[in-house]
Amino acid sequence: MTIHYSLCFMLLVAEMLVFLGLILPLPFKMRRAVFSFFATNPIVGKVLYGVKISIIFVSILFVDACQRLFKTMAERQQAKEQLGVRDTAHHDMLLRLAFAQRNCYLCGFCLFCSLILARTYALISELIQAQEELGKAQKGSAGSQDVVTLKKQVAQQQAEYNRLADELAQAKGQTAKTKST
Repeated sequence: MTIHYSLCFMLLVAEMLVFLGLILPLPFKMRRAVFSFFATNPIVGKVLYGVKISIIFVSILFVDACQRLFKTMAERQQAKEQLGVRDTAHHDMLLRLAFAQRNCYLCGFCLFCSLILARTYALISELIQAQEELGKAQKGSAGSQDVVTLKKQVAQQQAEYNRLADELAQAKGQTAKTKST
């Protein structure tokens, strides 16, 4: 495998490892810390810029690999139509076809994995943001629970006050009905 396809393979392996790192089930606080580190670190930004440039080169390699694949397939079809094909020429053609397919698949998977990686990162970032908003909303609902609790306490104190007022009125010889009229 040539150097540029070896680098493409290394990029594919790195993308797969990063993808596995993204989908690891981590606690919310740890995941938020990791993602905030990725978002704010300038070194990570430079690495991502380099990866974007390498993805452009991989897309060029993909187009080239597809062209070579189609050319090799056309040559193989043309050789099949000729009657005097030797075994060594046929094996060489199959070997070139296998290499062309390998290069096409390698570059295609690398591009596909980069798209999936970008979308997964965006989805997890949205998930973290939604979880933060949910936490804020739950803290806000805790305040509304305090209001409900306070209303219950006020109602209980009002009932107790009314009961004590009725007892006082009975002790003084007045009825609660005459007091209210």
